[in-house]
Amino acid sequence: MSETASQPKSAQRRAISRPIFERTFSINSEQAIRVIRNSYHRLMVSLYAIDVILRIIGREETVDEIESLVSQMIAECAEQLQQEKIRLEKLKADNGITETPTYTHPREFVAKIASPQIAQFVELIRLLDQLMIVMDTLWLCQVISNKHCIAARLEWQQRLQRLANKIVTMERHAHQAAYEQGHGEEVRLARQESGLLDEPARLSEDEDSMVDETNSDKAGAQ
Repeated sequence: MSETASQPKSAQRRAISRPIFERTFSINSEQAIRVIRNSYHRLMVSLYAIDVILRIIGREETVDEIESLVSQMIAECAEQLQQEKIRLEKLKADNGITETPTYTHPREFVAKIASPQIAQFVELIRLLDQLMIVMDTLWLCQVISNKHCIAARLEWQQRLQRLANKIVTMERHAHQAAYEQGHGEEVRLARQESGLLDEPARLSEDEDSMVDETNSDKAGAQ
């Protein structure tokens, strides 16, 4: 018997070929880098898993509803970021500041755009980075205090991470619903075929990361 033939059926399932864009960006601020490290990959996986699971249990209309909801949540966060960026840019102009800082350890971010919602979240990360640059400029020029800057950095970073966590929670609920409706094995095999974990990732790691980042920022301020 050949090695292939002896493998279990689930191991022989063909991986799905999905369309993606790969876009490379330079990310400067530590806050945007942390969002990429802690939230981006998990968000991308969760959005794809939601689509896989809901189509299996015959709720394609729900996929559209969730996509619309996710897009709305990201758009609202983007609007808040943009408004704060405009406010700080005005403060910068009012103080006659024209300089922009460079960063000691910028990162190259290769974004794999597997859905329109992922594209939206990537733009959200880039907008966060732009906001942090303006904020850091004002801090370096002594327009805003060290205490205010640390608190604002953390607030905006965690705002994006909480948004990503909400979407991960949607995946967990969809996964649980599929099992409750008797589609457990079908979902498990489809997740394997799509290169996903059999079970959705837990949120505790992200929550612990945000606590660690809070402690790190506070320590850095001392």
